[in-house]
Amino acid sequence: MTQYERMVAGLIYDPADPEIMREQTPLQDGLWAFNQLKPSDYDKKQSYMKEVFAECGDGCYIELPFRANWGGRHVHFGSGVYANFNLTLVDDGHIYVGDRVMFGPNVTIATANHPVDPELRARGLQYNRDVWIGENAWVGAGALIVPGVRIGKNTVIGAGSVVTKDIPDNAVAAGNPCRVLRAVGGRDREFYYKSDKIDWENLSFPSAL
Repeated sequence: MTQYERMVAGLIYDPADPEIMREQTPLQDGLWAFNQLKPSDYDKKQSYMKEVFAECGDGCYIELPFRANWGGRHVHFGSGVYANFNLTLVDDGHIYVGDRVMFGPNVTIATANHPVDPELRARGLQYNRDVWIGENAWVGAGALIVPGVRIGKNTVIGAGSVVTKDIPDNAVAAGNPCRVLRAVGGRDREFYYKSDKIDWENLSFPSAL
């Protein structure tokens, strides 16, 4: 079994293996070029995501700069995904992002991990575990999501959270480690911030749900 095959199988492998580097380096070069695009280069951004990402739906937008170990090759975006500045995707493993997910600035999602055993770690070895984020989730600024985590649909992850365990659907979760604070509920249909009420009668634009 080659090191690339071990990587795909989720086994411990050497990420500096020549076969892996031959695959990865051109993608990193392509990502460097992507990050030089102007804000007005909307069509070029779309072309990059459609061509390089494993999957990318319609209407996705990334504020640059954007970082990804494999340039996004192992990233699966649904439709309408929005990423603010400095999204970092350690996409040695696969990252699955549902429709209409929003990322605040400086969010990091990691799939790569290293063995605790010092001998293996000294050899630079690693393994990967995929990450899943459900549709319509919102990941707040500066959040960190570690390998193997699943975040449910409609869930809000508070700014600065460190997500080390699965978070269910329809939850508001925050902290380090991130934990569920409450469910998304009726009050969220009435107030958008503290005691500020939602003026539903003036929100005439169509709903995405």
